[in-house]
Amino acid sequence: MKKNVLISLTSIQWQDNERNETELLTKASVSRSEGKDVISYEDTSATGFEGSVTTITVDGDKSASIIRKGTANSVLSLEIGRKHYCQYGTPYGDMRIGVYTHAIDNTITKDGRLYLKYTLDLNSSYLSDNEIIMTIKN
Repeated sequence: MKKNVLISLTSIQWQDNERNETELLTKASVSRSEGKDVISYEDTSATGFEGSVTTITVDGDKSASIIRKGTANSVLSLEIGRKHYCQYGTPYGDMRIGVYTHAIDNTITKDGRLYLKYTLDLNSSYLSDNEIIMTIKN
């Protein structure tokens, strides 16, 4: 069953010892399908991806995917302890990036929270460390 909610999304990016934090409060839909939590929301200018829809699918604490479709298109696969190579679309062109996942803490069904921590690289060169902290507000 799909439920319309409000989510608070904090995205933290560490690059060259510099911290960049973005916060977003937006409407989203939340559902559960085949044992996985699915959160979908429209991006805004605050995320830098206005005109795109982001869907986060989480399978317990072991894996997740972040799919963005629209003006920007990307698919990030996150799996604890594994590196995945993913397509990442930007207004300037597509890139193939490496994604290494450090943490997935999914307590959406208990208290409406999701925490993701991962490192991105481009051509095996470090890009950034990233954290996503999401809270579902009813």
